[in-house]
Amino acid sequence: MGAICLVNLVFMFIVPLAVASKENGKSSLSTYIVHLKKPKGVFAQAVDLDGWYRSFLPVTIPGQRTRMVFSYRNVVTGFAAKLTAEEAEAMKRKEGIKSVWPEKVYSLHTTHSPDFMGLQQSLGFWNQSNYGRGVIIGVLDTGITPGHPSFSDEGMPPQPAKWKGKCEFEGGCNNKLIGARSFVEGEVGPPADEEGHGTHTASTAGGNFVKGANVFGNANGTASGMAPLAHLAMYKVCGAGCSESAILAAMDAAVEDGVDVLSLSLGGGSIPFYMDSIALGAFTAIQKGVFVSCSAGNEGPSYGTLSNEAPWILTVGASTIDRSIAAVPKLGNGLTFDGESLYQPNDFPSTLLPLVYSGANGKAASAFCAPGSLKDVDVKGKVVLCERGGDIGRIDKGQEVKDNGGAAMILMNDKLNGFSTIADPHVLPATHVGYETGLSIQKYINSTMNATATIIFKGTVLGKQTAPEVTSFSSRGPSLQSFGILKPDIIGPGVSILAAWPVSVENKTNTNSTFNMISGTSMSCPHLSGIAALLKSSHPDWSPAAIKSAIMTTASLVNLGGNPIVDETNTTADIFATGAGHVNPSKANDPGLIYDIQPDDYIPYLCGLNYTDEEVGTIVQQTVNCSSESIIAEAELNYPSFSILLAESGGSQTYTRTVMNVGPASSSYTYEVFVPTGVDVSVKPEEIVFTEVNQKQTYSVTFSRQKNISLPFSQGLLKWVSAQHDVNTPIVAIFE
Repeated sequence: MGAICLVNLVFMFIVPLAVASKENGKSSLSTYIVHLKKPKGVFAQAVDLDGWYRSFLPVTIPGQRTRMVFSYRNVVTGFAAKLTAEEAEAMKRKEGIKSVWPEKVYSLHTTHSPDFMGLQQSLGFWNQSNYGRGVIIGVLDTGITPGHPSFSDEGMPPQPAKWKGKCEFEGGCNNKLIGARSFVEGEVGPPADEEGHGTHTASTAGGNFVKGANVFGNANGTASGMAPLAHLAMYKVCGAGCSESAILAAMDAAVEDGVDVLSLSLGGGSIPFYMDSIALGAFTAIQKGVFVSCSAGNEGPSYGTLSNEAPWILTVGASTIDRSIAAVPKLGNGLTFDGESLYQPNDFPSTLLPLVYSGANGKAASAFCAPGSLKDVDVKGKVVLCERGGDIGRIDKGQEVKDNGGAAMILMNDKLNGFSTIADPHVLPATHVGYETGLSIQKYINSTMNATATIIFKGTVLGKQTAPEVTSFSSRGPSLQSFGILKPDIIGPGVSILAAWPVSVENKTNTNSTFNMISGTSMSCPHLSGIAALLKSSHPDWSPAAIKSAIMTTASLVNLGGNPIVDETNTTADIFATGAGHVNPSKANDPGLIYDIQPDDYIPYLCGLNYTDEEVGTIVQQTVNCSSESIIAEAELNYPSFSILLAESGGSQTYTRTVMNVGPASSSYTYEVFVPTGVDVSVKPEEIVFTEVNQKQTYSVTFSRQKNISLPFSQGLLKWVSAQHDVNTPIVAIFE
């Protein structure tokens, strides 16, 4: 089976914004992104640059709304403007224009997690990194709730002198939330969060300590972000979707404002880097020393479903933590199963109730408990087994059961989601169980005329030894844009994560809460953004690539029980699910060796992707001549992993890596190789020796495909070992 079999099912969730409609024979206006050839010299003022941009726009009649939507100064050379389809085509032919395309709409990827990752007050890495003090995290999202206790500035230092940002809230910001701006077109007023998503992600990355945080009495404890003394800046880019022009404008502003870390829990599927506005903005950000962390996407578990694949971005998948909010279904035959629910009623009867399967009538809509599907099904006073899926929200299924008099719901996974369950704030007593559990419950229902069940609510349970597990929704590699770069890079907590929520939000159980528990790679991304802020505070001289390297080469490959990390099938997760593994913040602070990459190092790599000079120039914001570059293969980039394509008739392939010593001045490393199945691997030299800090050494690895290999891919690990450090470099071989 060739490598193409890994990626033959790809879900693209970039949505082009409103295609221009016809009105009176003329096209209406839509927003287009326009990229220009970078002019020689530098404009003295922003107004000069704006004037140059406006010279490309169609002439407007007096009183007509300005066509310019956003003018970009930092991350790209270009602008966003309102154009008709005909005007956009005409503009493409103008001198100085590189590209014009209709903007796309990107989607959102949507207390205990610091403890789970070994971050404890007054101890260890938190203490060593000063809790992220002085670092600025910029969050692009749905806005923020400034009065929330997670954004209190108690104990915070003053905002850094370098900060140039703005606060659009009438009451101003504080030393925690130092900036807040809205880039949502047509929205008047400050960047208030009506969705909750932005408040949640911002507090996960850098929220302050809040005692007594809980969701409806569950998961009670002290909530905090990963970098509790870091400063936050919110850039609202999402209203009814997250428009590409707003994202670019926010990244443009954030770089100029002086952020140190950018966190984007949103994305738009796989797209060439020169057409991906997040990748474009991120490249300029890393040129200026800004670390960029992005969510991998929620389109798993199929292969090739990633967003944010560029190698200069940290691409973050989602995993579980060791906490569950237990809701145990108990059947009339005495069997009990694991399940979860955030809603934990204390008055639900322990006596057994009638149990029915919603799809017993043979209708798919009823099986999924779709809205209106149970009106003719007798569920009154009964526990109802519903199936996950059908493009219907998990909580909405419970609403249908409740509306028709059901007493409780057992929600069973489909086969694709396997064992991955989520604690949701259901509207009635409910539990979410895995696929195999659901089949067992169905079997019991079919075995008797009088099936019964109840749900035992056990509240917060800690210490699950199989954590972390890769959750089913976490998008998987390989990277469709660059097979030679392993993606995702890392996994982190993204399931049932407790964090801040707008105080005005009322749960459907009529219980108010200032915190909420939600899931997605949207939640795992800000965990890594906050950890990057800690590393930036602890190692201010490290580049974005060095920080990424430290995170990847120290990642955990086993769960709390000491066994390999599993996925939704309850079997060992593969490398396209885990990337380098699960983040280990304390080890990342002392990685021993790092793989560094300077921004210009990406140019030979990009030329090696067969991009044109102009396409590469769009990314790196400079004139490029690939014919004069020492073009390298994708896998030759000095990345902290190896992803190689091995053809059946191909010969051996040799790749080099350069590592820099950030451990003890005098240290030596020898290697261990866990060889991928079907591959011969040789490493030279056998030992690398350092005599000073920041010294660099180079090694090479040769890969050869064995005969008669029928696997689509196999994985392994190269480990450099010293007296104090293990430096892990994952390997994946894709067989063509």
